[in-house]
Amino acid sequence: MSTAPDIAPDIAPEIAAGTHVKVQFTARHPDISLPENTGLVLVPTHIRRYALSSIVNHLLATPRPIPFDFLIGGTFLRTPIDSYLTAHGLSSETALTLEYVRSLVPPLYLASFEHNDWVSSVDVLSNTSLVGRSSFNAEIGQGRILSGSYDGLLRVWNMSSQVLATSASVGDGGHTSSIKAVKFITPSEVVSSGLDRTVRVWRYNEASDHFSAELEPAIELYGHTGSVDSLAVYTPTMRILSASTDHTVGVWSANEREAPIAPSHLIPPQRSTAARSKRRKITSSDSTSPRRGPLALLKSHTAPVSSAIFSPTDPTVAYSVSWDHTLRTWDLTTTSLVDTRTASHPLLSLTALPTLHLLATGTSARHITLIDPRADNTNISALTLRGHTNAVVALSRDPNSEWGFVSGSHDGTCRIWDVRSTKAGQGVGREVGESVYTIKRKGEPEDVKRIAGEGVKVFGVCWDREVGIVSGGEDKNVQVNKGEEVVST
Repeated sequence: MSTAPDIAPDIAPEIAAGTHVKVQFTARHPDISLPENTGLVLVPTHIRRYALSSIVNHLLATPRPIPFDFLIGGTFLRTPIDSYLTAHGLSSETALTLEYVRSLVPPLYLASFEHNDWVSSVDVLSNTSLVGRSSFNAEIGQGRILSGSYDGLLRVWNMSSQVLATSASVGDGGHTSSIKAVKFITPSEVVSSGLDRTVRVWRYNEASDHFSAELEPAIELYGHTGSVDSLAVYTPTMRILSASTDHTVGVWSANEREAPIAPSHLIPPQRSTAARSKRRKITSSDSTSPRRGPLALLKSHTAPVSSAIFSPTDPTVAYSVSWDHTLRTWDLTTTSLVDTRTASHPLLSLTALPTLHLLATGTSARHITLIDPRADNTNISALTLRGHTNAVVALSRDPNSEWGFVSGSHDGTCRIWDVRSTKAGQGVGREVGESVYTIKRKGEPEDVKRIAGEGVKVFGVCWDREVGIVSGGEDKNVQVNKGEEVVST
């Protein structure tokens, strides 16, 4: 066992003073791991993260200091060690194991892409995105951002804020009302949905110089009788999930040959020439694209369905959340309901944390609930995360960490979460998660707090390893923020 080594003069007196405790420092990543023969180190119990980080940097002999955070018992250590010992009834004779990870780095603002109307949904195509990982053209050199807007148009952007492609207008087969959700299916196919109750597949083709592109209508999918507010895709099978205000989850194929004929009573009539000059309406369409129906409509929810996703570990399983307070599990092979979990509030958004076997659900009550959907788990809530001041309507998993995700809220912010970052909650033994960083809309003064996020509500968010955190909202902008290893395991 060794004592704390010689370190920076400004904290040396702090290290030398007070009661000491034996600590074993560990790390999961080889590039920052200590030599195997590093034993227990005596450190004072009153020191905080900065001094602990200095000790580890000295042991590693790093040429430049690396800021570290520390985990004990799977939770970030946010207090001096003596406070932890007291809270857990431990003495200073106890040997502690501290896992160190690279510190959380705040994401910096990169760019904003201005639209004509509210931005409802965003997605990213890059070398690191799920869709682009296997077939994206690396020669392009940068990612693509897909946005859907309340003006009824899709747009594809490059990272220089240039619009490469805009979808067709109403008269040429485009959406007849506001778009609510967009996703890349493949690098050359896009899907969108909206208030016009349709799901639409588009072909996306870039020019050889990658400075221009086209979005062409490919298939129109009919089956919902209400707004289609959320989409999920599984590229290997070209399957699409949709969540609708008509209380159903739609299952679709982006392959025209696999999809059944569209229900005739849901197909709008062709408009006359005179009608085409009038204001667009939900019930009109001039498209010549093939019209197809759903493979299945999953019916069980008793209120609007806000989000549906494929299980990241089994694409024959889907999860959906609804304003009826429930999370439901579906078997897509038999189109049957497998399980229902009932929460205390309407559930508005959904993402999966697969290695933790958890689903994160955003609620109308301003918090995020983590749920274990496995049948043998009887607890409704594994952890509650608090910090937002309005409904949590968008979630996206951190591509760099099994523990992290980002949320978008009507309070006008995105928050970054790590489920290991907790604090004491109300009640004995209860803990709540706390966000590690908050991203405000560009141009919002730090000292201004808008009531209910009025004017700056966030509607959609997507986190990509290469591009960063992309969000869209009521300010009519797509905003990009990025920080290296924002939440690193």
